[in-house]
Amino acid sequence: MALALGTASTPALDLNHALGQCARGDRAALRAIYDSEAPRMLGVAMRLLRRRALAEEAVHDTFLQVWRKAESFDPARGDARSWLYAILRNRALNILRGETRTDLVEDFEPMGLVSDEENAEAVMLRLSDTGSLKRCLERLEPTRRQAITLAYIHGLSHGELAGRLGVPLGTIKSWIRRSLLALRECMA
Repeated sequence: MALALGTASTPALDLNHALGQCARGDRAALRAIYDSEAPRMLGVAMRLLRRRALAEEAVHDTFLQVWRKAESFDPARGDARSWLYAILRNRALNILRGETRTDLVEDFEPMGLVSDEENAEAVMLRLSDTGSLKRCLERLEPTRRQAITLAYIHGLSHGELAGRLGVPLGTIKSWIRRSLLALRECMA
């Protein structure tokens, strides 16, 4: 927290410079930005989202975007801190919009939307025992494996998955993204 306060022993972080370093792939610069701004960003996200898990997700997603898009920051067009918080605000608003959609499908089964198709585990069991896809899917947590199979075999949307599994939309998106990365790495 000393970095954010700029005490006499620790100078304030130059966000413009740190973002430039991030754009060049410097992970230490991203860590410095995180250490400097994440606590304050979490507070802002909490005020917007009112749930700690969602606020943490918004901050996490913000830093993923900062890492990916740091080269698009132009100090001539604005302040680095404003750029960071604009990303956070947009991510929080997207989560709020998604949460509203999730509420529409929260009672998935009572709406009569459950199909008679076989469940995700039955589909996985049908995969060849020697297949690398089955081996890689078995490495995923059961709920994440279920989310992947429901999405890619049964074609459920993120909102439908959130309703069926009873978790926030942002969590489903995060599970799908991380699970696909894990499967890609495992299959390689």
